[in-house]
Formats: sequence, C-alpha cells, structure tokens
Amino acid sequence: MFQNVIIGQYVQADSFLHKLDPRSKLASVFILLIIIFFADNWLSSLLLVGMTVMLMVISKVPILFLYRGLRPILWLVFFTLILHIFLTKEGPVLLTLGPLAIHEGGVMNGLFIATRLLTLVMLTSLITLTTSPIDLTDGLESLFTPLKKVGLPAHELALMMSIALRFIPTFMQETEKILKAQMARGVDFSSGPISKRIKALLPLLVPLFISAFKRAEDLALAMEARGYRGGEGRTKLRILTWGTRDTSVVIIALLIGVGIIWLRNG
Repeated sequence: MFQNVIIGQYVQADSFLHKLDPRSKLASVFILLIIIFFADNWLSSLLLVGMTVMLMVISKVPILFLYRGLRPILWLVFFTLILHIFLTKEGPVLLTLGPLAIHEGGVMNGLFIATRLLTLVMLTSLITLTTSPIDLTDGLESLFTPLKKVGLPAHELALMMSIALRFIPTFMQETEKILKAQMARGVDFSSGPISKRIKALLPLLVPLFISAFKRAEDLALAMEARGYRGGEGRTKLRILTWGTRDTSVVIIALLIGVGIIWLRNG
C-alpha cells in the first residue's frame, strides 16, 4: 500500500516536462495550485482536469504507476465526497434515505472538492516525478535567492525541502515494513475501540521515529564526509538555463489562470 505512493519519487523519461527548467515547472505549478481554488463551475473544473490529464500524458510516466500511486488518495477523496453529500444542506432534495437527505448542493460541492483534491495531488506529484532531486534543489534555491536579502538561507532551505520530499517514499516503505512485522506478531490495527487502536500504534511509531533519526544521522555523516559546509562558495556542475519553452509554459499557466477567473466571473 505505502510503497505505491508517488509523491517524492522521480521517474526518468525523455519527455517535454523532463526537459523543462525546474524553475518554470515550480512557478507554473504554483500558479495553477492557486488557480484551482477559483474553479467553482463545471466548465472551469473540466478545463483543469483536462489540463492535468494532458500533462500526465506528456510526462510519459506509466499510467499504471500513476494509478497505483493515487489509490491511497482515492479513499480520502471518496470520504470527502460522502461527507459533503450527506452533510451539506443546500439546494433542492434529490434523494431521501430514511433520516438522511441528499441535496443538489451537497453533490455539487462534493464533486468540486474531490476534483480539486485529485488535481492538487497530481500537479504536485508531477513536479517530483519529472524533476531529478538535484534539479529540484537547484530550482528551489534559485527561486529563494531574492529572499537572502532578508536573511533567509536559500540554499539550506531548498536542500531541506528537497530532502523532505525525497524521504516521503522511503518513510512510507519503512512504515509498511514495520506494520507488517507488528501484524505478524499479532498486533491488530483494524479492529476494537479507538483507544485500543491508538495504543496499537505505539509499536509502530517508536521504531519509525528511531529509523527516521538513524537515517537523518547517516545522511548528516555522509554529507560531512563529502565536505558539505553549506551553500557559501559552492559551485555547480550543471547551470540551469531558462529557454523559450520555459517562458511559454509560464505564460500558458497564466493564461489558464485568466481563463478560469473569467469563467468564474462569467
């Protein structure tokens, strides 16, 4: 289950998205993530879904891989949809199930929220799926560079964010291993009262934290052994180059944002 998480993983491929400058991808996705919350009708939502599907195809990431990565998120999306359907009391009643009534507003709001969640997950996942760790770090550092004037350590912050993203799949796999080991010893995580389930999590959390600290210590020792002393005075093997296609991608993201806002006001 956990080993299928796609956030934080990189899939090497020869696609248009892989060749883009990481700064253009980060800027474009940031714009689109903001615009998602302006989509409040079917036309704008379909535009975002169609754009996301098109980006998935362009990325050349295997569809089965994407589906397996989305499966853990689908439960959250489905749960959110059900909550909106039964708890939102807006618009005419579509169906009555005993004491429960399904309203048109609940169905519409639930579908909009589910669409937003899936689009958010896919867009953020495409960043790491199509950008290597070193390029992602360099792109974040370049975007954070203007903040050095206010005392923000751009290099260290970018490195920290990149490492955190890349460690997500690792910790998910570690959680899966510990979970299976505890279940083999007779620990039950799926039945009983809430208090019992919370207590059953302790044998899972303690070794997970120990493993996290151990990995962090190993990483720190490896970086120190390689002479890492921060970003000051460091040179780069690969220099990021911003091309015409990067400018075009950002402009397209801005145009999509303008279109979504226009559809919202219309």
